[in-house]
Amino acid sequence: MAVVGLFGAQVVSRIQNKQKHFYQSLHRPIMYSGNGVRLLTGNSHPELAKAVAERLGIPLTSSQCTKFADQEIGVRIHESVRDEDVFILQSPSPPSVNDHLMELLILISACKTASARRITAVIPCYPYARQDKKDKSRAPITAKLVANLLTVAGADHVITMDLHASQIQGFFDIPVDNIFTEPLMVRYIKTNIPNWKDAIIVSPDAGGAKRATALADRLGLDFALINRKRAKREKKLANGEPEAPIPKDADGEEKKEVELLVGDVKGKVAILIDDLVDTGRTISLAAQVLNDRGAKEVWALIAHGLLSETSMAAIQDLPLKKLVVTNTLPQTHRTEECKNDILDVVDVSATIAESIRRTHNGESISLLFSEQGW
Repeated sequence: MAVVGLFGAQVVSRIQNKQKHFYQSLHRPIMYSGNGVRLLTGNSHPELAKAVAERLGIPLTSSQCTKFADQEIGVRIHESVRDEDVFILQSPSPPSVNDHLMELLILISACKTASARRITAVIPCYPYARQDKKDKSRAPITAKLVANLLTVAGADHVITMDLHASQIQGFFDIPVDNIFTEPLMVRYIKTNIPNWKDAIIVSPDAGGAKRATALADRLGLDFALINRKRAKREKKLANGEPEAPIPKDADGEEKKEVELLVGDVKGKVAILIDDLVDTGRTISLAAQVLNDRGAKEVWALIAHGLLSETSMAAIQDLPLKKLVVTNTLPQTHRTEECKNDILDVVDVSATIAESIRRTHNGESISLLFSEQGW
């Protein structure tokens, strides 16, 4: 009887241990391919990070980014990331681009020293992307510096969206996936713009011609190009002395001559395509030209809505039917302030979540470039 009692106690103990381990496993991150997925974020865009986590079916890993009294940034990760596949979603946005970038670098370093198996920096809007070449004497290539910082901090992989210049991928010695918002824009055009088959795709400057023509080909639409050039200096001083100042407008900006180089927009719905909008001056000038040339309506579809120097009043005064941006940067406060519904926001959380899932499972992400691929 004593032997049976001892055996029964051992069985009960084993069952209790199995139950304990089972209930503990319910609180662990979902396991996809052997090791768990951990998703962290800083203070740049917690709303997008939560949306991505919900689509992945995993909780956000608890972490905290704070500032000390001397304005140094401190980071604490409250859960173990040892041997985990870590994804850190951070999209540096104005007016705190530098703080958000520093948070990202410290989070990467913290995960590296905490023995994470792989660290992927998910940066929907890559900071300093416009400083990608040496276009003037002594000009820095800051986009390359950011790439070096991410690599040195410990990132093994980078996922970003609609880089301002695709060659930025070559600044890295680690894999970089540049996901496009084009499939989302195609879907938006077909769903929300009436008579889109009679529209025309317009690039607001020569630099965006390739992007606009790709979208026009995908939709089977015509293409138009707007050219911007700085106003010529009115005169030059003799004997090698400095030239006269460039003419300025009422806002203190250099005057620009804008003209439609290619395409006929008269009586058509004009769809402006660009990768980012910051001050809004380029879009405003382009929309004015299109209206003057007889466009029926002007829509602007922009990947990254920085709008760092643009008030809601200025957005509402733009000669546009709609300004459409994605939520690669926080837009909630802008949509709440916008009274005439001119601002529309396209959600990218599904695209980012699917890229994370495919990256973790070692699957191809090429299907993300098609409108219906997933």
